[in-house]
Amino acid sequence: MKRKHIVTLALIGLGVVIGFPLFSMTYYTMVRTSTPQFCASCHEIQFAFNTWRTSTHVNNAQGFVADCMDCHLPAPHDTFNFFYAKTFHGIKDVAAHFLGGEYDHAKNRQRAYDTFDNQQCMKCHRNLLYIPDKRGAMLAHRTVLYPLPGYEKKCVDCHRDLVHNPASQYLYKEYQPPYRGLGL
Repeated sequence: MKRKHIVTLALIGLGVVIGFPLFSMTYYTMVRTSTPQFCASCHEIQFAFNTWRTSTHVNNAQGFVADCMDCHLPAPHDTFNFFYAKTFHGIKDVAAHFLGGEYDHAKNRQRAYDTFDNQQCMKCHRNLLYIPDKRGAMLAHRTVLYPLPGYEKKCVDCHRDLVHNPASQYLYKEYQPPYRGLGL
């Protein structure tokens, strides 16, 4: 009987010794590869990074910054889908980098818009039905949140040009986050 307990404890100990570092390395890798700076390390994404950092998703009066992961991946609390989507996108991007031809921004932008779900926008934009002094915006959002059958819309149908657009002049708002250590 004692031998059985010793073997069980040894296996649990071995699991902790192997599992904890493995989990820690996986988590560390996910955190380090979830930053806009990491995304921008690929030359294909430089355009998206530069246009993102001049958009209202970075420069806004509230001081909030929505990064790549906020829009392009499911919410992190949906752990399985988050890790699956992050892994899938990572493998796809690496394969496209080494095997793909010319990077087509317009085509990839359209592909991203096609895959967007309103829930990705609603992670940050929660209170769409209370916008003081903007009744038209509240009514438009109501048609998206509570659509009639056959009239479903995506947030990006109206808000298509918020990010990733080249511009000859960028109009920064009140808040400009520091870009320390980015070499910019």
